[in-house]
Amino acid sequence: MARKTPKQTQAESRRIATTGDIEVSTYLEIAKEISGEQPAVTAEAVSGAEREAVVVIDFGSQYSMLIARRVRECQVYCELLPHDAPWEKIADLNPRGFILSGGPSSVYEPGAPLAPAYIYESHLPILGICYGMQVITKQLGGLVAPGAKREYGHAILHLSDPDSPLFAGLPPSTPVWMSHGDKIEEMPPGFTALAYTENSPIAVMGDGDGIFGLQFHPEVAHTPEGKTILRNFVYRVCGCKGNWTMGNFINESLARIKEQVDGGRVICALSGGVDSAVVATIIHRAIGDQLTCIFVNNGLLRREEVERTLKVFQQNLGMNIRYVDASERFLARLKGVTDPEMKRKVIGEEFIRVFEEEAKKVGRVDFLAQGTLYPDVIESTSSVSTASAKIKTHHNVGGLPARMTLKLLEPLRYLFKDEVRQVGLELGLPEEMVWRQPFPGPGLAIRIIGEVTKEKLEILRSADFIVMNEIKKAKLYRQLWQSFAILTDVKSVGVMGDYRTYGYLIAIRAVTSEDAMTADWARLPYEVLARISSRIVNEVPEVNRVVYDITSKPPSTIEWE
Repeated sequence: MARKTPKQTQAESRRIATTGDIEVSTYLEIAKEISGEQPAVTAEAVSGAEREAVVVIDFGSQYSMLIARRVRECQVYCELLPHDAPWEKIADLNPRGFILSGGPSSVYEPGAPLAPAYIYESHLPILGICYGMQVITKQLGGLVAPGAKREYGHAILHLSDPDSPLFAGLPPSTPVWMSHGDKIEEMPPGFTALAYTENSPIAVMGDGDGIFGLQFHPEVAHTPEGKTILRNFVYRVCGCKGNWTMGNFINESLARIKEQVDGGRVICALSGGVDSAVVATIIHRAIGDQLTCIFVNNGLLRREEVERTLKVFQQNLGMNIRYVDASERFLARLKGVTDPEMKRKVIGEEFIRVFEEEAKKVGRVDFLAQGTLYPDVIESTSSVSTASAKIKTHHNVGGLPARMTLKLLEPLRYLFKDEVRQVGLELGLPEEMVWRQPFPGPGLAIRIIGEVTKEKLEILRSADFIVMNEIKKAKLYRQLWQSFAILTDVKSVGVMGDYRTYGYLIAIRAVTSEDAMTADWARLPYEVLARISSRIVNEVPEVNRVVYDITSKPPSTIEWE
């Protein structure tokens, strides 16, 4: 239900802060700088008249991407945009409502980020989460102050107004996840408290006209009813119909790819993973023989990866595939390189150069297709919002050189991994391909700490093959997001057959996750870990010690580099 004029139309008494019109985000700037065009797919993947979206305004929370995921799980399209994005960028999405994310700032500090005036002037529903709730409070005439006691972790939410549309289907009391140090001292005029916790008398507030604030985080798994609250907001408050489906995405993407490519020719980088497989399949379905796929052996792949990848693609995709062995070339470029970011930059640039050279052999080529996903984009930017920070460069986003002779075609740029898998199944790809664990574009280079050499690659390949073999034998492969070995730059003393050894330390990493934005270390059975460790130290002569990484993301990343 769209709001009419806000109840607080004592608008002059509510100094709503405005922001200047700047570019929508760094990641769009990257795409425009490289290709001279906007990215290929946005909310237009949902058909014209029925297009709808909920826009998340990002204030730098580590959970911002989770909000977008949860909304999409309700089959409503959602994008994450910075708090200073101009209205013109948002209007194209045909928003039905706004969600203001959490963030690390305090609204009473000088220069704290605030919501642009058009958020309120649009008369659309608004849901503020944590810092977003405090932004609403400050901008609409309330008071935010430092809390006497920081509230972090589990709390019990008690509903004061169970008839609120936000609470449909909720029990009178429910666990929620808190993470805040500030509190609402005084609500804006026209707002009432809708729920409370022991430490937050105003844990939920609303104005009765479509603006709500939540002090807790509904997007995290620690809030069991959080998805219900978000679903209530997008359906009962915003009036969305839920037309964001992968079937719609495929149909609209086919039309957009045909229009964008027109009579041009495309080369697609195949890696063997689900992302590039889905990209190749959907583009091939759209333009047929105008697509040539290129599989580059960069020398950084796992054991048997080249053979398996070529076999799967040739048997299942039926496309024109060119195989390029550039392993020596990549290793030469990586000689002496130890910095993780530099590795990614070097590999990303070399990929592009190989593709450009291969394109000349193909003939006239206009586009380079890549399997870039939304988490890649977010983690690679200095931020989607100026309030958050770059984590690392992904080889097919921030690792791209400043100038390219090919335009980019990235039809999955705004999808999460689980959505890509749904698309793959809709397209009829085999489950072996769709459910393959993610493998980073820079390959084993970022699983070797320090300089990459042929010797280290062979050591890591042997250890990693054992990890994967034992994980599959234990029937754990599909339960894990990723499982792999890391060759550290640490050596330690050991004893084998009464002889002293001085060998490498291998770390094992296995995590569970939904989208790689957050991850938890997998509680692998001890017997599985024991078999992995025993096999590695017995079958890989250069290794005499194995450890298991039990760190979640955050604070760590999944990959070590």
